[in-house]
Amino acid sequence: MGHTEPAIHQVTEHTAASRRGTVVAALMLAMALAALDSTVVSTAVPQIVGDLGGFSVFSWLFSGYLLAVTVTLPVYGKLSDTVGRKPVLVTGAALFLIGSLLCATAWNMTALIVFRIVQGLGGGALQGTVQTLAADLYPLEERPKIQARLSTVWAVSAIAGPALGGLLAAYADWRWIFLINVPVGAAALWLIVRHLHEPYRARVARPRIDWAGALAVFACAGTLLTAVVQGGVAWPWLSAPSLALFGTGLALLVLTVAVERRAAEPIVPGWVWRRRTIAAVNLALGALGLLMVAPSVFLPTYAQAVLGLAPVAAGFVLSVWTLTWPLSAALSQHVYRRIGFRDTAVLGIGAAAVLLLAFPFLPYPGAAWQPTVLMLALGAALGLFQLPLIVGVQSTVGWAQRGTATASVLFCRQIGQTLGASLFGAVANGVLARRLGGTHDLDSLTRSLGTGTVPESTRHAVADAVHAVYTGAGCAAAAACAVLLVLAPRHFPVAER
Repeated sequence: MGHTEPAIHQVTEHTAASRRGTVVAALMLAMALAALDSTVVSTAVPQIVGDLGGFSVFSWLFSGYLLAVTVTLPVYGKLSDTVGRKPVLVTGAALFLIGSLLCATAWNMTALIVFRIVQGLGGGALQGTVQTLAADLYPLEERPKIQARLSTVWAVSAIAGPALGGLLAAYADWRWIFLINVPVGAAALWLIVRHLHEPYRARVARPRIDWAGALAVFACAGTLLTAVVQGGVAWPWLSAPSLALFGTGLALLVLTVAVERRAAEPIVPGWVWRRRTIAAVNLALGALGLLMVAPSVFLPTYAQAVLGLAPVAAGFVLSVWTLTWPLSAALSQHVYRRIGFRDTAVLGIGAAAVLLLAFPFLPYPGAAWQPTVLMLALGAALGLFQLPLIVGVQSTVGWAQRGTATASVLFCRQIGQTLGASLFGAVANGVLARRLGGTHDLDSLTRSLGTGTVPESTRHAVADAVHAVYTGAGCAAAAACAVLLVLAPRHFPVAER
């Protein structure tokens, strides 16, 4: 009998580890859906526009999806704390699959944009809940393993997505870009339903859900983000539509604060900003979202216009940072176990600031290996910055607050990306207008790159514009470093699981 009990214990542990591994595989598949989405779609835009028309509004294929993901993150985060992770994740995966099927049947650009928003409503649940479950499944000392795997999903998607999208658009039909989600999502959904079993936790019989707060957050964030995304693009910043949207958004913000202060279980609870650790990480990851725009949006144009690279080679210069980012993230545990979450993140973002500010000092026109080396180093620096902050924040709260805390940092990162795209777009266009005349902007130059040789004056102007953007990104990194040093405690408090 004495030999039987240890044997049973070993079998039980093996079964639990096997089940956890299956759930992790499901989470990686779910994350792949969200990670592949934008990179796959972007390469097929010419075929989509050629088939459906709507060139003037095609940017909403991305903006609509991004807005839906961003505004739903805090709602799903709170819901996962209230009703559990599994219902939220299953709902999100189902919505994403429904949106994918609808996108494949779109008959015009307006319909496709609407269906992309449906996809985004599911994507918000996938992004936030997968990150939260990663912390639920593993104790603090093992969380870098699962986070590194999720980072690897993003890295592979950044490289494979454009190639897959190009192949499907060229040799099949652009609708397969959305249909390919169905088997992947169905497999993830089946594994989640079958193998994800959350431990029993005492909850009230009828949990109170702040539906009024959810609606207010959704309306407020959606209005303000639309104003930011479309300002300076669809209409001038100081035009009537822009001012009306900003005015409505600010009024909705006041209403949201009033609703949330009265709610018993608010969607965005005040403790998210009252706790120094979470508030500092929110601001720092907001700066991360902002500075990521510099390489991800402007480096391909720089590589083509200034370095004279073909689109595929230009994409490679950008994609190399996805190789070092997950590797650095996986190794960051060896650093933060010695010096702590905050100091590890400060080390990473400090290095990122130096690298971003070094970009304008590259020789003109330079060689392709020079920005490639910078991007390799930048990926390593940001991997050392982001993962310790996410793991650190998740360690400061228990299960009942982890979804909200995780969603808050992801929400701030998404807000930073949205603001960065508008801010740096305005900076780049301002430099181009000053150098080339008021009729030039980065979008028109990007569309004309494939038409012939880029004039020398244009190459210089693009270089100056991208240098200005990288300088701004370097300042954002320095601001994130200062925020962590001033606001974040050196040692993050660790809560019970």
